[in-house]
Amino acid sequence: MPSNSIQLDDNGKLRHFLSIEGLNPTILNEILDTADSFTSVTDRTIKKVPILRGKTVANLFFEASTRTRSTFELAEQRLSADILSLNVTTSATVKGESLLDTLQNLEAMQIDMFVIRHQDSGSAHFFAQHVRPGVSVLNAGDGQHEHPTQAMLDMYTIRHHKQDFSSLRVAIVGDILHSRVARSQIHALNLLNTAEIRVIAPRTLLPMGTESLGVSVYEDLEQGLEGVDVIIMLRLQKERMRGALLPSEKEYYRKFGLSQERLQLAKPDAIVMHPGPANRGVEIESSVMDGNQSVILQQVGFGISVRMAVMSMIVGQSGLQSGGDA
Repeated sequence: MPSNSIQLDDNGKLRHFLSIEGLNPTILNEILDTADSFTSVTDRTIKKVPILRGKTVANLFFEASTRTRSTFELAEQRLSADILSLNVTTSATVKGESLLDTLQNLEAMQIDMFVIRHQDSGSAHFFAQHVRPGVSVLNAGDGQHEHPTQAMLDMYTIRHHKQDFSSLRVAIVGDILHSRVARSQIHALNLLNTAEIRVIAPRTLLPMGTESLGVSVYEDLEQGLEGVDVIIMLRLQKERMRGALLPSEKEYYRKFGLSQERLQLAKPDAIVMHPGPANRGVEIESSVMDGNQSVILQQVGFGISVRMAVMSMIVGQSGLQSGGDA
């Protein structure tokens, strides 16, 4: 687990953003408040502010990504950064260059900030331990460990619709075992004083000791959805599964798929979320995904503002008042 001494500087401000675990409610609320100041940027004719002008950001995606990579790149552009996006499939790492060699070669190009997504848990933490002073690392997802910016855009979406976490029941449904998003969400929801966090999954897709994370565990979807305010659906991460953890996708949908009928068990104003990519007909019915209670596309849009917020805080400028207009 990355400690505060790695993520935060001597003044308690963000230096890196590696993990929700180990942070505090003050930092999380500052990210949410700062993101508020960036939501208006998308409505401008010129969608830019100069906060990262003169800074170079390198996006290192060792795993495939569409939403995360695109929203990071848009956030960087809107903060006026110079951007280097490494095509990992043709990079020297494929030819045997180590992760540390890649880092050192990129640092020689005077990179100021790294955004890294990697299949190995702890990879972003490793980068943060080895970068030179003044260089920052953002975790865009590391193995089965964490995905902190996704969790924060999810928290922003929840706050946008529900305002106060202290009265909310939030259900996270699906492949908890392999989900770095779920881990980050649970840490964030606990730090934000959420009334109840429920995880709903078959026993084979629950990590050992799930209850110790401060959640209520349900293996029955109908029981778990009863009276909840927020439903977060997760995809089956088949690429990370080892062995036969499920009988079939059809059987999984029969027991754990979110249908219109099951949605009625939640509160009438419950919102439906999904970090994506969603598998229609596997974990969620198309009519629910496209329905009035779905805020899934809003999550994607909010991801830009949240990632702008994190990067601006790392360079010591919390929002538009500090950075000024472009």
